[in-house]
Amino acid sequence: MMRKSILLYDLFVSERGKSGGDMKQDIRIEMPQKAKYIIETVMDAGFEAYVVGGCVRDSILGRKPMDWDITTSARPEQIKGLFHRTIDTGLQHGTVTVMLGEEGFEVTTYRVDGEYEDGRHPKEVTFTPNLEEDLKRRDFTINAMAYNEQRGLIDLFGGIEDMESKIIRCVGEPGERFGEDALRMLRAIRFSAQLGYAIENETLDAIGKLSPSLHKISAERIQSELVKLLMSPHPSRLRIAYTTGMTKVFFPEFDRAMETEQKHPHHCASVGEHILQSLECIEADRVLRLTMLFHDIGKPAVLSVDEDGITHFHDHGVVSADMAEEIMHRLKFDTDTIRKVCKLVFFHDYGINAKTNIRMVRRAVNKIGEEAFPSLFAVRRADIMAQSDYQRQEKLDKVDRWQELYEEVKAKNQCISLKTLALKGADLIAIGFQPGKELGDVLRNLLELVLEHPEYNEKEKLLEEAKKYQR
Repeated sequence: MMRKSILLYDLFVSERGKSGGDMKQDIRIEMPQKAKYIIETVMDAGFEAYVVGGCVRDSILGRKPMDWDITTSARPEQIKGLFHRTIDTGLQHGTVTVMLGEEGFEVTTYRVDGEYEDGRHPKEVTFTPNLEEDLKRRDFTINAMAYNEQRGLIDLFGGIEDMESKIIRCVGEPGERFGEDALRMLRAIRFSAQLGYAIENETLDAIGKLSPSLHKISAERIQSELVKLLMSPHPSRLRIAYTTGMTKVFFPEFDRAMETEQKHPHHCASVGEHILQSLECIEADRVLRLTMLFHDIGKPAVLSVDEDGITHFHDHGVVSADMAEEIMHRLKFDTDTIRKVCKLVFFHDYGINAKTNIRMVRRAVNKIGEEAFPSLFAVRRADIMAQSDYQRQEKLDKVDRWQELYEEVKAKNQCISLKTLALKGADLIAIGFQPGKELGDVLRNLLELVLEHPEYNEKEKLLEEAKKYQR
């Protein structure tokens, strides 16, 4: 289905270029059967109904839509009367969720939004029978298209042309759209990063002028858009949020990083630019991308300059981890994500200048944790690739050596934690130790022994060692 949609879009662009005519009616979108059933049911009852917004855009681009939203001329109570099972998702805004089995589809009545008083919600909405009135309130032209199989593609604001030109453009006057919902400014950058599109000049200018109004938006909504941007194919477009003044509102620490130069052979850009480049050098994993976003965020706070004008950032990993925790709490991230990211940030430079051997790797895994440790290889490589090319290969070779030794530790099944120690607390109790601090201390001492001498990780040998503590 995805490839067919791409071919249809390519055909549309090609044929329109030949004829100069409007080929939009020739675009066909393959909807899920359940979405098609809802539309046909509503239309059979005498109303209009279309899939609308992101699902139309993504289908034309050959991307798999996450949701299939439906817009209709029917009122919410009329939709509720047509289907056996519905949920009142947002009746005040005209939205009813139609449940078909375990799957839900949001069906929203055409509406005109009233005045926005809080930069997010309209004070009131007015239902309308006119599809154009509904589409003109939407954010960007590429999201303001509707489709059903009877009428084909409804594109009243040049969405297809903007997709062809790879442009993010507001529907109507940008200042009005961003005044209605300030989060749309961050969404513009997110779509730019996801699709690889440029932001149209008037739209970009309006973002620069209105970016301070982003303070009206909740931390949860900003976090959601930020993560989507970071997970995109072009995460470094976060730079646009800086140049337009948005990060000053929700992430001022990043502004300071962008404005902190690194005068050192190992670097060729400011702290912020290094962060942006590192985001491009790591896979699109939520924890890893967030780690790169924060891994050097504490550098401006520990900046020092020596007599030769060389900048240094001693202990920046510790400070960056503390700052990451504070920022992520402010942006309402969940506790588990904060824990994972902050650990990787804290240890991202661990052992960077030490001579590597298998003993050191065992101790590093014990210190950092078996869950986090393997992720450090990707973090360290991304960090190196975003630096200057000074000693780059030597640095990458060292990471490779760390990983080889880690694989050797695993292959030999060497002990790296109390969990993999061949002796348990119950074994010590069986030979006379009392539960409590003393028992814990003995286990830790035995683990220290095994980290140094992995051949000691046998139950009988450890029992003999433990008896020495009894004496």
